[in-house]
Amino acid sequence: MFFALFRNTPVASPRFIVSFSFNKIPTTRFSASKLGMPPSLPEPENPAPESSNATSVPKVRVYVRKKRPKKTLEITPTAVEAETRDQKLCSPPEIEDFAFGKDSSYSRLTQPPPANWEKVLQEIRKMRSSEGAPVDSMGCEKAGSSLPPKERRFAVLASSLLSSQTKDHVTHGAIQRLLQNDLLTAEAIDRSDEVTIKNLIYPVGFYTRKAGNLKKIAKICLLKYDGDIPSTLEELLLLPGIGPKMAHLVMNVGWNNVQGICVDTHVHRICNRLGWVSRTGTKQRTSTPEETRESLQLWLPKEEWVPINPLLVGFGQTVCTPLRPRCGVCTVNGICPSAFKETPSPSSTPKKSRINKRL
Repeated sequence: MFFALFRNTPVASPRFIVSFSFNKIPTTRFSASKLGMPPSLPEPENPAPESSNATSVPKVRVYVRKKRPKKTLEITPTAVEAETRDQKLCSPPEIEDFAFGKDSSYSRLTQPPPANWEKVLQEIRKMRSSEGAPVDSMGCEKAGSSLPPKERRFAVLASSLLSSQTKDHVTHGAIQRLLQNDLLTAEAIDRSDEVTIKNLIYPVGFYTRKAGNLKKIAKICLLKYDGDIPSTLEELLLLPGIGPKMAHLVMNVGWNNVQGICVDTHVHRICNRLGWVSRTGTKQRTSTPEETRESLQLWLPKEEWVPINPLLVGFGQTVCTPLRPRCGVCTVNGICPSAFKETPSPSSTPKKSRINKRL
């Protein structure tokens, strides 16, 4: 009778024994092959009493039931932790916490500012107020200042395109000639031929290429923006010939939307001379204006992002010039790490003169 009850128990099936073999339940008494009994022999009517090592059916059931919730408790925290970590890694960065850039690695705005930067900035403002610079009257942000907003935005964009590797007074002259010939709108540029535009903007640097890009930009503005210019930084960067410096300038002036610092060669050079910027994780100078922009934005307060460009550009045009900077008249030469290091030494001039006399 006990054996009949045992046979009707589903736990005693060979399939159940194999699936739960990890519980180390003895299987010798449940397997006919282990007992040496042929499969065709009839089962004994009075089975031998259970040994002390055998596990009863209730114990098997209780063991399995206890094991399942225990496994669940062990797996669930791991799964939740992994899911939380994945969500954290995939979540987008906050725009106020990270620097601007195309790089996928984000740099937090927690870099400490350089020493005495506020004093240096104050002294540069004093020097700029006492001496005018070409950028003050002929910078790209001055282009089309008397035009309606839509036309002025296109004029600022065109001026930014022409300003690359060109002095301010040359760019200003080209913009004035386009304006005088009513060719400072997207519609007028699109109707005009490229040769006419090229002759009007000469002698800006790479004027032939810039004339072609100006035509392409006018066509894009007409087809996609109803004659206006793009209103996002990403769309501006898709225009032919427009780089990060130009795009940030257009966003600042044309749309009053500050998304980054406009860094040209003057800002790039002066920030490195002052020791304000460096490559990520090193103390080396930045090698491109874009690297300078990313490094500068890590510590410079956002209210200084717009005025820093015309301030340093004018300072670079008058005092901190590319060649032979005027360190003698600069009022921050006592704390500038590059002061008097790029000026010719006094002994070099007589030496050259002696060579010229011999020749």
